[in-house]
Amino acid sequence: MVLSLFIFYFVVVIIIKFINILQNTYFIHKMKQFSITKKVAKHGTQAIIVIPRVLEQELKPGTVVELKINILKEVENEFE
Repeated sequence: MVLSLFIFYFVVVIIIKFINILQNTYFIHKMKQFSITKKVAKHGTQAIIVIPRVLEQELKPGTVVELKINILKEVENEFE
């Protein structure tokens, strides 16, 4: 009885790991990446980064993205 429960538990764990691997693989292949270099612009009193129009179809409003910012060149004075 104990052996059959152990085997059942082992099979369930393997199936769950396999499903997780399939889900992660599917997600990775669906993910798109873009690398752009932009100058920070000013909109009223806010500093903004404008998304290029060529990415408009890929980055529609409501799309969730991960944004990593590397400062390549700092300016001496703030926006006026």
